[in-house]
Order: sequence, then C-alpha cells, then structure tokens
Amino acid sequence: MYTRLIRGLTPLPRYMTKRLAYVLATLLVSPLAATAANIEVTASQDYYDNLLAVIAPPHSQLAVYAQDLTTKEVLYQHNADTLLLPASTQKLLTAVAAQRVLGDEFHFISQFSTKAVHTSGRLNGDLYLSFSGDPTLTTDDLRAMIKALKDSGIHTIRGNLLLVGQDREQTRAPGWVWDDLGICYAAPVSRFIVNQNCVKGQLKPKLASNASRLSFPRYLPIKVSTTAVFDKTQKKPFCELNLARLPDNHYHISGCYPGDKPLNLAIAVDDPELYAKQMLARMFKSANIQIKGDVAIAHQPPYGLRPLVTHRSAALSELLSTMLLDSDNLIADSLFKTVGAHYYKVPESFNAGAKAVKEILTAEGIDLTHSQIIDGSGLSRYNLISAKQLAQTLSLIAKDDNLNSLKELLPIAGISGTLTYKRGFRRPPLMQKVAAKTGSMQGVDNLAGFLTLEDTHQILFVVMENGQSHKSKKQSLAPFSALFLQSMLDKPKQSTAGTITDQGETTKQVTAK
Repeated sequence: MYTRLIRGLTPLPRYMTKRLAYVLATLLVSPLAATAANIEVTASQDYYDNLLAVIAPPHSQLAVYAQDLTTKEVLYQHNADTLLLPASTQKLLTAVAAQRVLGDEFHFISQFSTKAVHTSGRLNGDLYLSFSGDPTLTTDDLRAMIKALKDSGIHTIRGNLLLVGQDREQTRAPGWVWDDLGICYAAPVSRFIVNQNCVKGQLKPKLASNASRLSFPRYLPIKVSTTAVFDKTQKKPFCELNLARLPDNHYHISGCYPGDKPLNLAIAVDDPELYAKQMLARMFKSANIQIKGDVAIAHQPPYGLRPLVTHRSAALSELLSTMLLDSDNLIADSLFKTVGAHYYKVPESFNAGAKAVKEILTAEGIDLTHSQIIDGSGLSRYNLISAKQLAQTLSLIAKDDNLNSLKELLPIAGISGTLTYKRGFRRPPLMQKVAAKTGSMQGVDNLAGFLTLEDTHQILFVVMENGQSHKSKKQSLAPFSALFLQSMLDKPKQSTAGTITDQGETTKQVTAK
C-alpha cells in the first residue's frame, strides 16, 4: 500500500518517568555515599547496562554503539559485533560507495539515437531509446523527449523503435521476501524503469453488494482483475487480501478486506521490459509519430549511433537526498547495481554491486570481514551488518570532507524524511536533536546517525533492534531507540573537579561529613 498512517507519540506515563528517574539516581549514588565518602560517578558502560535492564524490550535482540565525536571516546557498546538485519540503515553503505565511485557529476542518462538519415520528416531507419536504469524517469520525462523528437521535424520512423536494455538482467536481489514482490517498495530494479515501475489505483466496494471493483488509469499497459470482497460489517473471523502476479503484467486480487472504504493500491510492475515497450508504443501513437516497424527490445545497440534527444536525471547529491530522506529502495538498488558496473566494468547485477561496496568500504578502513551485503536498499533478509560496522561507516561520513555532505541529507527528528512522524522523535527532547537513517521492516526497528547534545557537541550512535513482534511494538510506550537516546540527553556527567554535571551545568558537590 502506498498510504502511510501517521500518529504522534503521547508523553511517557508518569510511572515510567519516575522509574527512569529512580534508576538514574540509583546509578549516581552508592549506599555508602550518603554516610562516608565522596560520590564517584558510575562508569558509562555500567550506567547503560543498568539502564537497559529497565528500558530494553524483553523479546528483541539488541545491539547498541555510541561514541563521542569530539573526544572519540566510546560511551557505550552492547552486542556491537553481533550481525543483525540492517534494513534501510544499509543505505548508508550504499551512499558512501556511490559518492566514492560515481561522484557528484553523475547522472542517469536516457537517450534517443539513430544511425539513420532524417529527410522530409521521415527517419529512414531504426530509432533507439537507451534506458539506463534511471529510478526517477517518468512518463512526463518520456513525453518531453518524444515532443523534442517531433519538434526536430520527425513524424515518421520507417524502421523499428528499439528500446535498449540489458540482457538477462537480475532485477531482484536474493533474500527479498516473496510476499513483498508485488508491492511497489520492492519493485524490480531494471534498466527499464518508468514511474518507479509502480502502478497506483484503488480497490473500491460496490454500493449494492460486498463485491469489489478496481480503479486504475486506463492508459497504463497492465491488467488487474478482482474477485475480492469487502467485509463491510467487519464480522468475519478471518479477512485477508491476496495479490497474484500472473504473466504479461496481469495481476489478480482475491480474498477479503475488512471495512467499507476504498483501499489505495500500489502494485509493482512485474515485467519492466514489456511494460516499457507497451508504454512507448502508446506514447508514440498519442504523439502522432508513426512507426512503420515494430517496437522491440535490443540488448546490443550498433556502434556509431548519433544522439538526437537526451534526458538526464538529477545529480547524484539529489538522488542520495531522496534515497536517505524517504528511504527510497529503488534509488538505492539502482545506484548499488550501477556502482558495481562502474567499479568492475561489467554488466549491472546485485552480485557485482555487493562485491564492489564491500571492497570500497574495506579500503576506507571499515572492517566488513564477517558482514553479508546482498543489496543496496536493505530489503534482503540475507543482509547481515553489525552495529560497530554501521558506526564505522558513520564515523567515516563525519570525518571525511568529501562525504560530510551525507550528514546533511539524513532525516531530522520531527522535521524531515522518515523521522518526521516517527514515534518518540516528533516532540522534544529528541525533536531536531537527532539526524539519522531509519531501518524498519517487519521485526526490525533500527536507527543510525547523530545526536546533538549542544550546538557543536554530537554523539554518533547506532541502535539495532531485531526480532520485534507486532504485539510488542504495539504495546511499547516508545521505540527503544527513542528511550535510549533520551537517556543519553539525560545522563549526568562528571567534571574534572569531581562535581556532578547535568547537560553541562555544574551542581553542588556532595561529600560525606
């Protein structure tokens, strides 16, 4: 589904606030301090170990890493070397590799070209349209290219329209969940991409019955059928929709949906080649440009093609901004495959992308020996990354002038991207103080980025939670990452003079008399 439910976070219950305050107080003062000796602030590791005993979700597997960017001191680590599912925090690795290999001036390029002679409005030969796997290419972009072609005087193509892509392309990574493949966030990653290889419509209830009907734009070259019913009174003990992916971009919806309101649908195009071919045939017909030959796929264009019309995507920085802010899977995996192709000078594939990203980051000093990198988006359930490896990636971003701009592209709590409405981050104290990449999928809730304590004082952090059940998530007062980061803001410090400080403000020194 392409709609997103948005809900805010209510303040923590008073009993939890008191409980956390009690833990903090207990950690600060030992029983002997009130009677005999000066207080010694508990070591940071012990402090957070005790804190986790209170706030850690009981059924999840956790990994945490926190480091002061100013002093380079590791403030806390817990299961930091344990390999877990990274989900979309994997995009941090993809961003670094893309910046290193592709560079700021990189654009995806789509281009009409030919070897034929153009006379009297006729192109006397074949016309080629080269696709580059541009994840942002839209039908509006293609219409503008076709219009430019017509404005140049071409109204008839006496040969074929050949769409150039890659033969036997790997469009889905190993480990993608089968149930996700029909949904747009797991759309196939192909050289042929139009409108994100995603088709949007609605499933609506019929007025006089429980039957359903479909609403999709008629110009789209797909077929969707339905036998689904609406449980308008929501009395059925079991009610679930199913999407079947059939040959030739045919989809069938069956099963049951609880409710009586229209349901927004976002269906991933299963055959990108066929979709692009049928789409272009319709668009040329609509533009009144006649094609005498066929609209077909070509995997090896001839040498000596002359460019006629070129479309460039946004530059890499803008692509990375969308990828990190909105956690765009298609951009991430398109860049991932492109990095592999550029790095090794081979056809695009997830395998080449994985090997390239690992080699690039290893050369930067990030120890990925025991990691498992499968895709660039984090969708694959075969990805395995540790909190320490993500922290090393963040540290590289923070200290390298050529990568530092990636920090500015991260979502900001309560302000932008996937942290705009995330529970626990849309209000103070974390609002505007956290800039981080989220990583969420079924059973996974990760966060990796930077926490600002003061104007220039930042903490690098990684919080990974795997094995989260739907029930546990629903019953939780706030995400574990929000509770942990708030504890970092609340944690008192000790000055060199031995006084207890909180948020940089010195309080009265407590000594035994």
